[in-house]
Amino acid sequence: MRLDLNMLCRAAGSLIADPPGDDAATGERFRALMAALVDFDHVVVFANRGEERPIELFSTFNPEEHVIFVSLYQDGAYLLDPFHHNARESLAGVFRMRELAPDRFFAGEYYRTYYIKTGLAEEIGFFVPDDDGVTIVLSLMRKEATGVFSAAEFALLQQAEPLVNAMVRQFWGQTAERFDAAKADARHHARRQGGEVPDRIWRSLNLTSREASIIDLVLQGHSSESIGLRLSISTGTVKVHRRNVYRKLGISSQTQLLSLYLGNLKSSG
Repeated sequence: MRLDLNMLCRAAGSLIADPPGDDAATGERFRALMAALVDFDHVVVFANRGEERPIELFSTFNPEEHVIFVSLYQDGAYLLDPFHHNARESLAGVFRMRELAPDRFFAGEYYRTYYIKTGLAEEIGFFVPDDDGVTIVLSLMRKEATGVFSAAEFALLQQAEPLVNAMVRQFWGQTAERFDAAKADARHHARRQGGEVPDRIWRSLNLTSREASIIDLVLQGHSSESIGLRLSISTGTVKVHRRNVYRKLGISSQTQLLSLYLGNLKSSG
């Protein structure tokens, strides 16, 4: 672990002295602040509101990385992302991905099919909700070669949370207006297409609302036991619904289920 006090003071000073700028300038302020505290490989900042498509506010990816971390994510992978699902609940604080992931997340098809492509060893997110239903998630990422954040580094990031929180509220406090504009466009598109994308997929596959709820959770990485607890039904009932869905869709594995979902997602977008 390292702490660069010089860099920290300069980064904090820019937050106080500089007027609000665009997303790139604000993101760079955050990157500089974090770089004074810990080492990391990537930064990405998303605004989240409900199930709406997350808005990218800042990232440090090259064009090839941007396709995986942002384009594919916004195309629909976010619907299965633990960070997104917790942001929808207006979670506040600093969290490691593994703290928020469902019990079978790292053994699930979403992880093996999408998340593993990122080559990340760990992701830590600052969650900053506002009063308009928007949660800004500022993620620090480390590649496999860099390794995970130590307990001391994580504790340091936790101590920086009040400063990050204040920065987000000062520079990214009007993000709801962007969602409103995007939602108007999306609503028009959805009317032409026949509803919101996830709902259209489940309807096109002839799933009931209960089956759709269960399969949503399966794809996110929840076990049958976890699904039962969340939906207040028995584990046996969950398994019966899963078998019925697999039979209805003519599949026999979660790999096929995710492939079917992503295939329909692309054609429905």
